[in-house]
Amino acid sequence: MGRKRNDEKIQVVNIRMVKEPSIYSESRISCPEDAVKAIAKDMATYDREVFAVMNLKTNGQIINLNICSMGTLDASMVSPREVFKSSILSNAASFIAIHNHPSGSLQPSQEDRDVTRRLLECGDLLNIKMLDHIIVAGESAHVYSFREHGELDMLKPKHKAWER
Repeated sequence: MGRKRNDEKIQVVNIRMVKEPSIYSESRISCPEDAVKAIAKDMATYDREVFAVMNLKTNGQIINLNICSMGTLDASMVSPREVFKSSILSNAASFIAIHNHPSGSLQPSQEDRDVTRRLLECGDLLNIKMLDHIIVAGESAHVYSFREHGELDMLKPKHKAWER
């Protein structure tokens, strides 16, 4: 038998979660909404748009928070690939999307709605439910919830991608 050539080798890949330093809060967290309020203060400190996901277990307990994208003063590129990477690796049942508006505006932009719609569709395909999309307004740390304003239901896909 001849020797194997280097181009015939198949690379083996290992995928692991890498933990970042924790966000500390003195707030008592008993539900996802409390967690969002706790991290809103941290999100309010950024001088550029940051998009993150909070991954949750089936019982709503928080698994982790992943910053998926750090953008510019008024925009952040959000790729479903980056959003769902941590959700899949964390074995999350659901997630809450969170991003900030350094300008202080609480109003979602059309881009915010488009991203939400796309994440809802991808979550439907992956069976990872999007519970909410929260906008944190600048230094005030006030929050806008797509769910509370009925926008999450309006943006949901009209049909299931496939029957489960």
